[in-house]
Amino acid sequence: MLVAAAVCPCPPLLVPEVAAGAAPELDAARAACADALGVLAAARPDRLVVVGPGEGDGVTAYPEGTPGSFRGFGVDKDVRLGPGGGAAAGGELPYGLMAAAWLLERTGWSDAPIEGITAGEELPAPRCAAVGRDLAARAGRVALLVMGDASACRSLKAPGYLDERAAPFDAEIARALGAADGAALTALDTELARELKVSGRAPWQVLAGAAEGTALGGALLYEDAPYGVGYVVAAWS
Repeated sequence: MLVAAAVCPCPPLLVPEVAAGAAPELDAARAACADALGVLAAARPDRLVVVGPGEGDGVTAYPEGTPGSFRGFGVDKDVRLGPGGGAAAGGELPYGLMAAAWLLERTGWSDAPIEGITAGEELPAPRCAAVGRDLAARAGRVALLVMGDASACRSLKAPGYLDERAAPFDAEIARALGAADGAALTALDTELARELKVSGRAPWQVLAGAAEGTALGGALLYEDAPYGVGYVVAAWS
């Protein structure tokens, strides 16, 4: 059963060494992520599942201990998804799960075993919900750390350039995540999310499926678009 969830953005810039001189710009986001992970720890889960964005229309598993490296972002920094030395079907951690691994290391997570999955950007909403229900059934008390960004089209310098549809789309995402509104997350327009380069759509819909039948409440801890990309932090408990 899902007992808590934390929703965090997943840009490599969360890692101060990657952000370099721009690191202070995301200090508030990092602090909010730490607060969200504190909610997970307080829920005393038996298992933590990290859900991040992936490619295609499938789901890839990453066992505890799977490594990742930020060398591709110009920084000699390695991380692991918890202790151990797991081997994943997809190899090393993708960027979204690397950001999660860094957050978990930064906060000293030791409260429950960890596993990771990615939900592909083409994974349809009903399949996302089914994946979420399966995750929630894996232990008596399951917590999710859900990684993903909102639109990448909030400014002229954004990766996807400025799209006037982005701000209202992100506002609804922030509202739904802050209110633990699983129905609204499930109803997100998949095609529009793709056009706006929203990486979190599938992970958030996995969360919605995992939360079915629970009475979790939500809190919005952070929402901003400092680089023209929407970043949202929320906690469900």
